[in-house]
Amino acid sequence: MAKSSVGLSCLERVEAILRNPAVYRLGRLIPKPPPDSGGRRRQYPDFMLIVYEALISVYLSARQVEAELSHPLVWKLMRRTIKTIFPDDPSMHLPRRPMRRHHYLYGRGRHLSDPDVLSALAELHREIAAEQARELGLMNPAGPGSWTHPHPSRLLHADGKVIAPLFRAKPGDEWVDKATGEIKSRRCEPDGRLHFEGTGEAAWGTKFVLVAARSGDERGRIIIDVEWVPEPGGEAGHAMNSFERVAPLVPGAQGVIYDTALRGVHHQKLLREFGWLPINKVTAAVKGSRKPRRKEGQRVEKSVHVEDKQIRLEDGSARTYRLYASGGAIGLGELTDTGEVEFVELERVRTHRNADKNGLYRWYNDYRLPASYGGGTITVRLHGNDEDSIRRFNRTENVRPIPSTDPDFSELYSRRNDCESINRALDDSMWLGRAHSVGHSRQHVNLLGYALMVNSVALHEHRKRQPAGLTPAA
Repeated sequence: MAKSSVGLSCLERVEAILRNPAVYRLGRLIPKPPPDSGGRRRQYPDFMLIVYEALISVYLSARQVEAELSHPLVWKLMRRTIKTIFPDDPSMHLPRRPMRRHHYLYGRGRHLSDPDVLSALAELHREIAAEQARELGLMNPAGPGSWTHPHPSRLLHADGKVIAPLFRAKPGDEWVDKATGEIKSRRCEPDGRLHFEGTGEAAWGTKFVLVAARSGDERGRIIIDVEWVPEPGGEAGHAMNSFERVAPLVPGAQGVIYDTALRGVHHQKLLREFGWLPINKVTAAVKGSRKPRRKEGQRVEKSVHVEDKQIRLEDGSARTYRLYASGGAIGLGELTDTGEVEFVELERVRTHRNADKNGLYRWYNDYRLPASYGGGTITVRLHGNDEDSIRRFNRTENVRPIPSTDPDFSELYSRRNDCESINRALDDSMWLGRAHSVGHSRQHVNLLGYALMVNSVALHEHRKRQPAGLTPAA
């Protein structure tokens, strides 16, 4: 991790956004008016709608963006930067008068939140973000790490985030106008739903899944995708939809880090279809309390019999081992003097992936047997198959390729903290921590603007660290 430095000024964030090539590629998706439509010509280049959207995450609100752009220093900086990037294209240059909020609101309502335009913007954003992630050294197929010891730079991390609505009222809430006696509806978030967090706490608002990756450098985060979760309890399914879109763009990805919202059926798809390692914990048999007292409220791991394996020893004899899973780890069951089964965890020595001709993948872990059990290694399948279905055994729900007790787990799963950091930074980018707009389409646009701002800063900081002559042209 690079040495921590002072924070970025707002003006540097503005410059980072303007120097991000993604802004201009996304701007080309804004529909052009028909030649014979008549009417007033657009006062600002199309890409300024994208810039204004990203600046909202810098200045917290569209009104404040208008106020900041009205200052000569800010607007001159933007005009000068654009002229530097496009010296020979006057059509890209900015006029003397700064862009106003009503210009942005008109463009957002007419173009950015249009379903077709929004879908095209989200698709192109994914492609560009994946390219920029590779420029930062992320998701590199030739990068560090193996299936046994994955590297954090080749892992995605994702999480769900409920956006607090702009208005506190719920759909259907009414009030009585005392002057006229008229019953009126309160302004509310029509797409708001009651979602439940992993802690069990309820949160009202619109929910999205954000998929990201990050380097080891400060401000090295890239947000690759944003997916709306329309219904409560649907986070995992929509996260999988996002992974399916992102997977072809990041061929160097080794896996994804998520919380326990992903269950066995999702792990099976990640392993078999995507060829990715799922890095997360197994849901507990008894969830521990936040402040356990003595032995009360302690977490109790889920334990289940996995299979019996017969291994031929070096002396030619055969021995059957009864394998169990506890908290995702594989181990042996030993009978104690009291008749209880004691779990003896096995050391993971290798994780390997085999590709089938049908495009699916098979996953296995090799474990080292204790000397008291004859030594050597034992291989355990990680994905589910027909045999498990007949037994009604959900293998991917109970067995983890890299369990929480594995030495590699803590370094990898610590990237979950970056998910929480993204969520907190997103809250901090909104005035009073509430949504910039009403409706999931507009909020999706806002989140793409936030992702563009975050990615712009990461790209800007990365290119500043490069030796002279190695920085790509903006």
